[in-house]
Amino acid sequence: MSPFFSNRRLIVLLVCLIFLVGLIGYSLSDQRNLSWPEQFVQDSVGTVQSIFSRPAYLLSNSIDAVNDLRNVYQENQVLKSHLDEYASLQVELGELQRRNQELEDMTDMEEDLLDYSVRNAMVIHRSPDRWNELIGINQGAQHGIEEDMAVMTSEGLIGKIREVSQFSSSVQLLSDQDAGNRISAMVDADETVYGFMEGIDDESGHLRFTKVDIDIEIEEGQIVSTSGLGGVFPDGLVIGEIVNVETDEFGLSQTALVEPSANFYHLDYVMIIERSASAMEDFDAVEENEEDAALEELLENEQDSEEEGE
Repeated sequence: MSPFFSNRRLIVLLVCLIFLVGLIGYSLSDQRNLSWPEQFVQDSVGTVQSIFSRPAYLLSNSIDAVNDLRNVYQENQVLKSHLDEYASLQVELGELQRRNQELEDMTDMEEDLLDYSVRNAMVIHRSPDRWNELIGINQGAQHGIEEDMAVMTSEGLIGKIREVSQFSSSVQLLSDQDAGNRISAMVDADETVYGFMEGIDDESGHLRFTKVDIDIEIEEGQIVSTSGLGGVFPDGLVIGEIVNVETDEFGLSQTALVEPSANFYHLDYVMIIERSASAMEDFDAVEENEEDAALEELLENEQDSEEEGE
């Protein structure tokens, strides 16, 4: 057998390798055009991909849109809850600021009220049906609280102690219409004007400063404060400002309408004012002097009567 035919397999293998290398090189050429089989295969594959890719993209986009909507809804709910928390925090912050300012003002008042003993208390209840009459505080007899002690805030007087328990008390507000709710008051002008605080005016809602002499002139804008003549309240506790002056129906006295300095609707912390011992001694001394003067005047009148009889 010829050697050529004996190496035929090797020659076929070499020819195939050369053809394959040439085909690879031809396929890597940038300047060649696709053959029609390649174009057919590529177009076929592209068409099939287009048919399946469009629904797939639509489905994928729909799923993503639903997920996005779900995420947006959840995020919206979270943001709403945060907004609700923010609103409640704003309210709480405002309330804390108001209370803090009220406590700071009370501290300043303690430094100013040198002649009085001051006890701080917290309002613990307020009945809706007696909103303008009574409040309850967390101080009682065990804390040295007694009936008729003055009660005020940093802004002004609000009332007096009405009933005392061992660990709590009720405060009768100045706005109570009870006939016995009367406080001696004054207007410190060129001439000191005395009168009484007696409840509120139903129409205007202002406090009533009554029993003012008809001949004494009082004006709007003047400040009404406690006179201390009752013997329990210290003098100089601010009550409010005169906003109107009226004459009674008989023309015998005047009544002034007073806008209270304190806010009776927002009462969280109050101060109970106890008149100091020195102030009570001064008041007793004044009473004794007045009694002595009255007694001397009575004796003088009796002596004059005897001399005229002789």
